Amino acid sequence: MAKEKNEKNSENEKVTFNIDKDKNFSEWFTEIIKAAELADIRYNVKGFLVFQPWSVLSMESMYELFEKELQKKGHKPYWYPSLIPESNFMLEKDHVEGFAPEVFWVTEHGAGEKFEERLALRPTSETAFYQMFALWIRSYRDLPFKTYQRAQVWRYETKATRPFLRSREFYWIETHNAFASLEDSKNQVKEDMETTETVLHQKLGVPYIFFERPAWDKFAGAVSTFGADTLTPDGKTLQLPSTHILGQNFSKPFNVVFKDKDGSEKLTYLNCYGPCISRIFAGVIATHGDNSGLVFPFEIAPVQIVIIPIAAEKDPAVLKMANKLKDELFENGYRIEVDDSDKTMGEKFYYWEMKGIPLRIEIGPKELKENHIVIFRRDTKKKEVLNPADLIDYIEKTAKKEIIKNLRERADAKFKEKLKSAKDIEELKKYLEERNLVRINFCSLEKDGEECAGIIEKTLTAKIRGKRADIQENPSGNCVVCGKKANVVAYAAKEY
Repeated sequence: MAKEKNEKNSENEKVTFNIDKDKNFSEWFTEIIKAAELADIRYNVKGFLVFQPWSVLSMESMYELFEKELQKKGHKPYWYPSLIPESNFMLEKDHVEGFAPEVFWVTEHGAGEKFEERLALRPTSETAFYQMFALWIRSYRDLPFKTYQRAQVWRYETKATRPFLRSREFYWIETHNAFASLEDSKNQVKEDMETTETVLHQKLGVPYIFFERPAWDKFAGAVSTFGADTLTPDGKTLQLPSTHILGQNFSKPFNVVFKDKDGSEKLTYLNCYGPCISRIFAGVIATHGDNSGLVFPFEIAPVQIVIIPIAAEKDPAVLKMANKLKDELFENGYRIEVDDSDKTMGEKFYYWEMKGIPLRIEIGPKELKENHIVIFRRDTKKKEVLNPADLIDYIEKTAKKEIIKNLRERADAKFKEKLKSAKDIEELKKYLEERNLVRINFCSLEKDGEECAGIIEKTLTAKIRGKRADIQENPSGNCVVCGKKANVVAYAAKEY
């Protein structure tokens, strides 16, 4: 029997313990999705997957964090249809050209009867929202008009798909807003960046840099695009929330106008912002996970605390105490489980560490006798002894504040180490191969710089991410590609 248990443990360990996350992130990521039961990729439509409870519960908490922040800042929730008429797309030339290759089209119903007009499964919802904005917005008193929805979107992603990172159906929030002036529109971008900082960095502990994208890499139909990039352990950027100034590119064709104070009719200025929840979930996994498995920030952990009764079969009072603690923690709003299964202690410890539970409470006959409990912190892998009466105060202080602070500071330090500056193309190549995000002098982020960006993409399989949107950086030399005078400090990296 002991031999069978050892073989089982050995088999389990092959899933995570023998994979070095930093050296082989791709394999680690694939195996942790399977081992922790985050998603099942065996659904029989390519690029689509089944999200399992351990990811869904976490992403529900992430939705709540973002929606709370958006509502605090005046955004109202809407639910829009998932089907968009083709005629909507045709109204904005750049938008339809940008998304046409990715659209899933619905063309018939019932017994094969064709629709008069093709319907798109929404790849994004500008053309749905702004059709309705034109009906709802009448006066300057209606502005700013700030909306959002949580939704699925569908895009026929032609690159290799990866669960959470790049798929053909993903889960996100999209905000759509109308303003009276371009200045108000620009201020909304700043607010979107603040929302990203509050949720993505402060609450989820994921470091990033907001870049203003090059002219050739803007959202289809946008005047300006800003994207928050984090860096995975294999040195690839992962775009998380992005925000876009749309100017009047959509308000003109959709006639989103308002009557100003002087009685004149004016076009609105439009913005959109898109935190992709399923991709941010991937960012959290990639940032905080380790060679033992997942590491969740306390606030979004599917289960925040697990209680492990020790030798409960010998002393019924142990399980009674465990359930008493469970009830107390549940009443205080925590997500809690008691593992009273017949697995060995080692199996239980391994399993819950792999699943990323922030806190593990151990209680047995010895703890009952001495009136204390043992708490294991997943982020530090250290144990502490505590009086049960102090448990709630400990969680309020440690779980809600210290754990995320520790995770954030640790992630920030790693991210900072991966920021490098290259003075020429050879140094750029070296730093990219070492899996870094690289700062370079570059000729231009307007259309005339696209040729140099193409050379970097072709020869180094990396992309120009843009210039920093949070600080002003001044170039001090020549473009690392063409040698002409640099007009901008840009960043280059490989990407998902």
